[in-house]
Amino acid sequence: MTEPTHDEPHGGALGSRLNWLRAAVLGANDGIVSTAGIVVGVAGATSDRSALFTAGLAGLLAGSMSMAAGEYVSVSTQLDSEKAALALEKWELREQPEAELEELTGLLEERGLTRDVAREAAEQLTQRDALRAHASEELGIDPDDLTNPWHAAWASFLSFTIGALLPLLAIVLPPSDWRVPVTVVSVLAALVLTGWVSADLSAAGARRAVLRNVSGGALAMAVTYAAGVLLGATGV
Repeated sequence: MTEPTHDEPHGGALGSRLNWLRAAVLGANDGIVSTAGIVVGVAGATSDRSALFTAGLAGLLAGSMSMAAGEYVSVSTQLDSEKAALALEKWELREQPEAELEELTGLLEERGLTRDVAREAAEQLTQRDALRAHASEELGIDPDDLTNPWHAAWASFLSFTIGALLPLLAIVLPPSDWRVPVTVVSVLAALVLTGWVSADLSAAGARRAVLRNVSGGALAMAVTYAAGVLLGATGV
């Protein structure tokens, strides 16, 4: 018999890690596409390196701050909901312990245990840590590992920034005639990578995910470049 590997991620820890990875990949993807759309659009109107850098940097900062603020607000709302649910569970355990024990027994029965075994397990879990048992089985919450809005905000900020740096550097570093082609190729290659990684993390088909990702990015750059060319030609 082989002994269990204690440092191998299981259950909720693995699911939480995958969620963070997906969020990071999606944040980087947003940074790539939105910043690429901005700099390619500006490049359609002007070849001035300073203007391209200013527009790209403004897009990077605005996008990363917006992502961070959005994640902070969203996760803070989730955290408030988790705290409220735990507070209600504490009250129920204090005011109606027998009903809560019966509820936990029923939840364990739904997982395939017989009535007697579920009752015994519920009693043991209640004696050990009633709140943790109910939070896990009933709410799907770990009281010691609640969602952290600051972690989510920083993760979104960093992933968006890293993604946005690619088109920003690709548009300002090459010579004038190569800026748009280098940016387009670099962005599409990066979108192939992020599409493949997101599909792999979701256990989905990679070809369709990559095609969607690349098509969306290509369309965004085509539209903004055409708009830039039109505005540049009209002198607006």
